[in-house]
Amino acid sequence: MYAIVNISGKQFKASEGLKVRVPKQIGEEGSALEFDNVLLVNDGTNTHVGDPTVSGASVTATILNHGRDKKILVYKKKRRKGYQRKNGHRQWYTELEFQKIISSNTKKAKTASKNTEPVVEKSAQEEE
Repeated sequence: MYAIVNISGKQFKASEGLKVRVPKQIGEEGSALEFDNVLLVNDGTNTHVGDPTVSGASVTATILNHGRDKKILVYKKKRRKGYQRKNGHRQWYTELEFQKIISSNTKKAKTASKNTEPVVEKSAQEEE
């Protein structure tokens, strides 16, 4: 079973026991987070795609730690002008372990599409 979850504007594939680094979340190490913004749930046989989210579905995760990624260097230069700028950046992240995926078991009953156009019977005069 897996789910696609939107966390801080980015989409992550979540399955039970999977560890993933996401943009920094509020909470202490060891605390649990619940994400309700689930875009897709697959239970092995059925796939439920949200419009835009799956109602009643949620994903529970535990915060393992907080940290910073590798340094990314940003270098700006304009040729022949002597302009050079070097800047470094380290992005904060939170490492999560997904614990449980809860999907809504209530399925919407599909209603038979009713023909909205009225049935017009031809009279004997129209057929002639």
